Amino acid sequence: MNALIYCRVSTEKDAQVTSLHRQQEELEMAAKNWGLDVQSVICDQASGYDMERPGILDVFERIKNDDIEAILIQDETRIGRGNAKIALLHCLMKENVKVYNVAQNGELQLSEADSMVLNILSVVEEYQRTLHNLKIKRGMKRAVKKGYRPERNLKNRGNIDGRERKIVPIEEIVRLRKNKLTFAEIAATLRGFGYEISKATVHRRYQEYMLQSDIETKTE
Repeated sequence: MNALIYCRVSTEKDAQVTSLHRQQEELEMAAKNWGLDVQSVICDQASGYDMERPGILDVFERIKNDDIEAILIQDETRIGRGNAKIALLHCLMKENVKVYNVAQNGELQLSEADSMVLNILSVVEEYQRTLHNLKIKRGMKRAVKKGYRPERNLKNRGNIDGRERKIVPIEEIVRLRKNKLTFAEIAATLRGFGYEISKATVHRRYQEYMLQSDIETKTE
């Protein structure tokens, strides 16, 4: 299993820097014991309440680029503290990344309160996605009733006056959607990889893919 080590201390004091090195040594030893293949080590010297940390941003970049399946930390406070910890753990869960920690000698076991908050976040996001999709669906129906024809809006679908159909990685859209990312989050992720794409385009391509998959299933 591909993994990365994340270490954090709150300041740049000498004692804290020593702690940073100690965290790394402990985590490298733990990774060997757990049979995890460490791809990189990322360190931060910043407050756990701060979301804007160079290291934590690198963590999520590596997760997307290097197929990271697990992150190793000394204890859950290294990820963050307070609301920052909950937000970052939620992001890791959405990426299907396991969190291992030395303090519990294995996979992170959340407190009952933290688990409840994360479950509530997931439920709220699902309702937000449902409401958003219903609004898009209703808006599209109204537009069609007023004469809008989306199939005429793309050059390579028979309309030479329409705009070019954007080339996007549909497999990546499907993968990220399965990881429970919203269409806005998927669009932002793809833009980070150089694809000029909007949330609406991501949603449309995903719906087209699902429709085509459904048709192929029924004709088999």
